[in-house]
Amino acid sequence: MEILYNVEDKPPTGTSLILAAQHLLAALGAIITVPLVVGGVLGLPVEDIVVLVNAAMLVSGVVTIIQCKGVGPVGIRLPCVMGTSFTFVGVSIAIGFEHGVAGILGSALVASLVMIIGSFFMPFIRKFFPPIVTGTVVTLIGLSLIPVAVDWFAGGQVGSEGYASLPNLAIGMLVLITVVLLSMFGKGILSAAAVVIGMVVGFIVCVTLGLVDFTPVQEAPLFALPSPFHFGLSFPISGIIGMSIAYLVTIVESTGDFLALSNVTKTKLTGKKLSSGILCDGLGSALASVFSTTPFSSFSQNVGIIGMTGVASRYVVAITGAMLILAGLFPVIGALVVAIPLPVLGGAGLVMFAMIITAGINILSQTKHTKRNGIIIAVSIGAGMAVTVRPELLSQLPDFIKVILASGITTGSLIALLLNAILPDGDVVDFDEEDELAEASVTTESSVAEELATTKEVPSTS
Repeated sequence: MEILYNVEDKPPTGTSLILAAQHLLAALGAIITVPLVVGGVLGLPVEDIVVLVNAAMLVSGVVTIIQCKGVGPVGIRLPCVMGTSFTFVGVSIAIGFEHGVAGILGSALVASLVMIIGSFFMPFIRKFFPPIVTGTVVTLIGLSLIPVAVDWFAGGQVGSEGYASLPNLAIGMLVLITVVLLSMFGKGILSAAAVVIGMVVGFIVCVTLGLVDFTPVQEAPLFALPSPFHFGLSFPISGIIGMSIAYLVTIVESTGDFLALSNVTKTKLTGKKLSSGILCDGLGSALASVFSTTPFSSFSQNVGIIGMTGVASRYVVAITGAMLILAGLFPVIGALVVAIPLPVLGGAGLVMFAMIITAGINILSQTKHTKRNGIIIAVSIGAGMAVTVRPELLSQLPDFIKVILASGITTGSLIALLLNAILPDGDVVDFDEEDELAEASVTTESSVAEELATTKEVPSTS
């Protein structure tokens, strides 16, 4: 995909608003899902869950703006959407049952030092991500997101009412076809805003068919102020240890997202830039604890939007951050986005997430075609997808290992890093070199045979 707007470009205001809106539509559902799940499982009252959700949107907007525009050494200065991370769901629930929300937020605040301190070592860590590892990780990010898009496309989780019903599939297909056609044949804003236009078309059809539930919009408060330290803070040692492990996992995942982002935006990701991005991630998570919501990380799905539309402007995504702040202050806005039926998200999501896979394949295509590299790719992606599609594989392992390996992206990334470090890089024959050697061998044998034949035909002079 050609870049329509580069990282430093500033599209016209109207265009920027439309382009920013499609990032909002792609991210907002996931941003509010984490606090909804954590609050729901812990049995919090509705008003407390509202505090978690509003804070998630508000702080997501602030951290997204800082990540995009930068403040001193903080922020990667690339079009990166930030939001609440699913990596912290399991550990948050475990801490919450024993120490309440105060324990979750206090543990997350202290443990964010792991990410903040770790950010200063990213120039060194960056050396462990050559193209063979980078391409594998980016490909795995896309592959891991595909099942999510498929469930959205079908209308929910496997076994839920109406899953894969014909109306759901038809709506998802309508959105997918609209996005693809506009991306391929649209000009200017029609191509750049293909995702949001496709979702608007799908949403209108759903409204017409009576498939949109506006109850969340009616029940959402019109305006809400942030509530710092609403739940208080406590600092259980076990919670801090659990959160620290989750932050280490997030460093790996965010590194993969930033590598994918640098690829689709066609910018070089230096160790210093990576450090600034991870530092913003850690400080953003600390801010989330102060404002009463769960920790943050970068959002992979928005990388797919950039890859598909060619809009790499960080100023556009900074506007998305401003929209998220408004959604946090005016929850009714967020409720309207949440009302979008899942098949509408799925139709767009399939294309967006598949574009991340394409970005990974493009990186891998630039690496040498060797047996060593083939093994790294195969084993890493195989292991990552095994955990993604069959998380039950980890059911008998200790809890702290489950936290580390629960994400297929992390599992695959760690294996790729390990194999790249231990497999010998020398004395490995390239597949293409093998072919050349085989051809040379055949040629040599033919030449020898011809020479012997010639020798037999010419009489000896002795």
